[in-house]
Amino acid sequence: MLVAAAVCPCPPLLVPEVAAGAAPEMDAARAACVDALGVLAASRPGLLVVVGPAGRSGRGSHPEGTPGSFRGFGVDVGVRLGGAASDAGAGRVLPASLAVAAWLLERTGWSAAPVGGFGVGESLEPERCAEAGRDLAAREDRVALLVMGDASACRTLKAPGYLDERAAPFDASVARALGSADVPALQALDTALAAELQASGRSSWQVLAGAAEQAGLAGSLLYDDAPYGVGYLVAAWS
Repeated sequence: MLVAAAVCPCPPLLVPEVAAGAAPEMDAARAACVDALGVLAASRPGLLVVVGPAGRSGRGSHPEGTPGSFRGFGVDVGVRLGGAASDAGAGRVLPASLAVAAWLLERTGWSAAPVGGFGVGESLEPERCAEAGRDLAAREDRVALLVMGDASACRTLKAPGYLDERAAPFDASVARALGSADVPALQALDTALAAELQASGRSSWQVLAGAAEQAGLAGSLLYDDAPYGVGYLVAAWS
């Protein structure tokens, strides 16, 4: 059963070595992520599952110990899911979203529970997302989720997806849903619109919605900004 969830953005820019000179611009987002992970630890989970968007090669389960790195972003920084090396993760590599999550867990010294990863296709249909969430919530008596994903990438002229006037209202609706743990609102997110706005978190948020259907959790929005024209949201459910 789901007992807590943290929702965090997944830009590699959260890692200071990747952000380099721009690192201070993400300080508030990093601090909010740390606070959200504190809520997870306080929930005393028996298992933490990290959920995040993944390309074709990163979809599916990633066991504790699976490695990842930010070498593709120009820095020699490596991570492991859950920190410790393990043969279970041999031959697999974390997608970028789960690598950012692994970095956050290392940054906070996570030791509250075993960790697993689950990569989600950004185009996965809402009902299949919900089914995946229900399955994750049933893995242990007390399951916590760390849910990674960005909102729209179209908030400004310099944003990766250029300016789209629909982006701010879309992000605001997601922020309201995450801040109030509104499961039906997350399940009702427009899949086509999310794709057009390059909102990578849509499928991950709908996995969360499936996991939380019977949990009765309350939500709190900890961060809501778009420093690079991309919506970054942090929320905690408990």
